[in-house]
Amino acid sequence: MKSNRKAVFALSPVVAACFVTATVPAGAASAASVKDPVTHAQNQRVPKGAAWTERYFPSTGGVELHADVLLPEKLKPGQKVPVVLAVGPYFGHSGQMGVEGFKKTGPSARFNDLINEGKLLERGYALVMVDSRGFGGSTGCHDLFGPGEQADVKAAVDWAAKQSWSSGAVAMYGKSYDASTALIGSNLDHEALKAVVAMEPLWEPYRNFRSDGVPRATISSVANQYSTIANSPQMPDDTERYRENAAWETRNPECSLTQLGQYQIAGHDSQFWKDRDLAEKAAGTNTPLFVTQGFTEWNTEAEGMQQFLDNHEGPERGWLGPWDHVRGNDRFENGDLKMGRGGWFKELFAFYDEHLKGVEPATEYPAFAVQDSNGQWRGMKAWPTADAASSVALGSGSYLDDGMESADAAKATFVRHSQPVQRDTRITGTPRVSLEAGRDANVHVKLYDVAPDGQAVMFDEQVSQLREGKAAFEMRSTDWVLKKGHQLAVQIGTVQPGIPTSADWLASPTGQNVDVSAAALELQLDDPSDDVATKGKPAPYLKQYRAAYTTELPGKPSFTFW
Repeated sequence: MKSNRKAVFALSPVVAACFVTATVPAGAASAASVKDPVTHAQNQRVPKGAAWTERYFPSTGGVELHADVLLPEKLKPGQKVPVVLAVGPYFGHSGQMGVEGFKKTGPSARFNDLINEGKLLERGYALVMVDSRGFGGSTGCHDLFGPGEQADVKAAVDWAAKQSWSSGAVAMYGKSYDASTALIGSNLDHEALKAVVAMEPLWEPYRNFRSDGVPRATISSVANQYSTIANSPQMPDDTERYRENAAWETRNPECSLTQLGQYQIAGHDSQFWKDRDLAEKAAGTNTPLFVTQGFTEWNTEAEGMQQFLDNHEGPERGWLGPWDHVRGNDRFENGDLKMGRGGWFKELFAFYDEHLKGVEPATEYPAFAVQDSNGQWRGMKAWPTADAASSVALGSGSYLDDGMESADAAKATFVRHSQPVQRDTRITGTPRVSLEAGRDANVHVKLYDVAPDGQAVMFDEQVSQLREGKAAFEMRSTDWVLKKGHQLAVQIGTVQPGIPTSADWLASPTGQNVDVSAAALELQLDDPSDDVATKGKPAPYLKQYRAAYTTELPGKPSFTFW
């Protein structure tokens, strides 16, 4: 989802206020088939066992959406199958993130693993990939998770449920961006949408652009990235209708400029971000949901996750643990699973079969399979589950808000250490921080697991603006075990540079000393001794993460939290 480019562009207020309304190309039928089914024998871009067709249907505001439909090649006339639906920007025929050099047109390979490894078609499902507005063969201005894209998801579910080959039961599937559109689907509480699978989504998109008011590089890089995708040329052998639709944003450059402007200027309380608050919109929804989330993610971090799950009232499943931006079935070249747990597609289709076909699972899986910082997997009925809550008074301190540019970096932060824990202690859920200060500035809070030799692993961090000298904010969700004899350390200070993919804040240091008082930390704590083990190995990324985020942090204890 996230781009690492950090250039920020100014935008005219006139352009920022300009919105474009899309219209269906003249003479275009709203739900016509554009070609007869194409098989792998006819076009090698079509997966084996699939019959590919293209379809068009309307969304709101005159937008026309394009879909690539993959049905089982041997589907009998009149036979109906449940539909796995994905909606997003990555299904353009010329490539997912840009032009990939294909020699002929064909459906996106984004979820070929779902077909080839997961055997989706053989299991009796259809796969439908819909270009959300502004992308691939769909018209309109791209609208990242906004009302337009939300309307596209609804239109896609409506359409998929009503096709002659559809059983009327629809599921959604996605990773990263199209995992977030899957969450949009979940929020619809649509009668035809029976199950949703979302791997590594953005739970509350605002936080990927700003951290409690502090802008991130994504305010420009994401806008540029998706404008590039929206303006990518499609294949010369695509139909005229597809190519005409695909050129929509190229003919209407206001689309990209409008998005860039909103990312840069819209505040958290603006209607722009309220419309995109997926966690808030999850309140009271009931669609069965299966998610994955890496607590050490560098792209779509675990922000707003607990709020979404708390608000969602339907059945929930999940794989959670210390990995980066990967799928449940992803492997390294040596065959090691990147999440460390096998059986992704077996468990996935047991979930789909239960909710779309009414087939009881042959295997009893834990609702949540969670891997903690020791690399150990446990089964849980819900996440998070805590034995205790702790409110820790951290006292006062001061720091120089200089962005760590001073010769004496120690002045830029202050640190508070806990007493060593007397037993293994898990910090789970979403820690919360509050503090007061003598001036407005930015603040950066980090949590460390400190070993007896002073070696410390940073396992959680967040930044915030101090407004009227106060701040109260959520850290990222976590699931980290402090081993017996280890300390929890809390570092408070200026916004620090870090690994660009994760610490990409564009803070403006005040250059002033900030006196902090009434600093406090709220934690959810769990005793690992009663964990119920489930299968799985440590995610290999955990070792990389520890190596990248370990430093020396000695200090005397000043508080107890357990």
